[in-house]
Amino acid sequence: VQLVESGGGLVQPGTSLRLSCEASGGSLGTYSLAWFRQSPGNEREFVTAISRNGHNRYHAESVRGRFTISRDNAKNTFYLQMNSLKPEDTAVYYCAASSRTGNSWYYQSRFYSAWGQGTQVTVSS
Repeated sequence: VQLVESGGGLVQPGTSLRLSCEASGGSLGTYSLAWFRQSPGNEREFVTAISRNGHNRYHAESVRGRFTISRDNAKNTFYLQMNSLKPEDTAVYYCAASSRTGNSWYYQSRFYSAWGQGTQVTVSS
């Protein structure tokens, strides 16, 4: 499956932004999905993930209560709704997909086989 992100941009602190990740070459319904981000000088870090059936979500503590991941299997697309954005949320955001099962691995990038190209999110006044 191939993934393409969209929706990044420059926004002011306290505002919202929604990222999309559209898949081709396969059905997202068979994958667990996630968002990671990477800022300059830092390693890629886990942001949030959603299970294949959509029943379970996992969040990094830094985004809990502000960011929400969702999926629309009919559109073969998933989303990252980001609210109350902070300057420290500035990063390149990557979507990812994994066919792995279970629930103890979501935060580890090495278990994801498909990645998008990344979209820049800049939060600045």
